[in-house]
Amino acid sequence: MGLTLFTVTTMFTRQQFSLTILGLELQGKDPELVKKIGAATALEVRATGIHYAFAPCIAVCRDPRWGRCYESYSEDHKIVDAMTEIIPGLQGEIPVNYRKGVPFVAGKTKVAACAKHYVGDGGTTEGINANNTVTSWHGLLTTHMPPYYHSIIKGVATIMVSYSSLNGEKMHADRNLVTGFLKNTLHFRIWRGSTG
Repeated sequence: MGLTLFTVTTMFTRQQFSLTILGLELQGKDPELVKKIGAATALEVRATGIHYAFAPCIAVCRDPRWGRCYESYSEDHKIVDAMTEIIPGLQGEIPVNYRKGVPFVAGKTKVAACAKHYVGDGGTTEGINANNTVTSWHGLLTTHMPPYYHSIIKGVATIMVSYSSLNGEKMHADRNLVTGFLKNTLHFRIWRGSTG
């Protein structure tokens, strides 16, 4: 989440951020604090001239052996859903009259966020990175998909598709999930704008 190339920055390293999130989970799941962390991160990133953040990782880690489990907020999709509040922190609050589900970035102190890794990469078999997630349609919709739905409603600018597979099919090749479900059912629209 932080920047390591610059000497005057606020650092939210993965280890610090993971501990912060663990603390938030234990103390009542404070999405407002996560939103403030997102806003601070956006400000620091923009100060360097960068307009984009590779965050948040909204994978629901189902196996602690997964090498990227530290990127996940929780194994509980409800906690991951709540932590999508980082998106308005990174991108800014959607104006009242703005259409829900359309990507939105507020301006010069905000960055485009990236919800990743669509979808199910936190549930791979034996926790092997970029492996195969085996689940039913119901399991996918109730465990791994909710954070993406909430991210889209909050105006996330981009969504990164996973390298993993779902039931034997690579996500990048899964037209039903990427085009059919993400674009046509959830109505995700690619962000086409400027951050100022």
